[in-house]
Amino acid sequence: MAMRRIGSNAAEMVEETTQAVKDAMSGAGFEKTQAEVKANMEKAMRTAEEFLSFGQGNVEAVMRSGRIWAEGVQDLGKSFAASAQAQFDQTMSTFKALAGVKSLKEAIDLQANLARSSMETAMNETSRLTDASLKLAEQAFAPITQRVTQAVEKFGRAA
Repeated sequence: MAMRRIGSNAAEMVEETTQAVKDAMSGAGFEKTQAEVKANMEKAMRTAEEFLSFGQGNVEAVMRSGRIWAEGVQDLGKSFAASAQAQFDQTMSTFKALAGVKSLKEAIDLQANLARSSMETAMNETSRLTDASLKLAEQAFAPITQRVTQAVEKFGRAA
């Protein structure tokens, strides 16, 4: 008999608990919670999509930057090669002229002119290549700098 009474009490408790859960699930509290969970999930999905889209933009910026850099380095290489060819041509011209000199003074003058001209050309070319290299670096990093600025504007205000 005591076991029946315990079993009956347990059955009543299960029934009451089940009814309480049913009441809670059918009430406004559950619907509100469900709506909040749904809204938060949608917000999380939008945020994930934004991060994915932003990351894709970063990859595109790096690729654009690499393309600018490669083209610029190629142009610098062509410019350097043209300068070297011009210097070589000037040197060969001077050596040909040296073969036809009639005096030691004329040879020394030709050699001094070549040295002076070579030094001036080297200084000018170095300055020009330095300026071109700095400009290239600025151009190549522009897409990345733009993405960093966008990141600060977009995600800095969210923090």
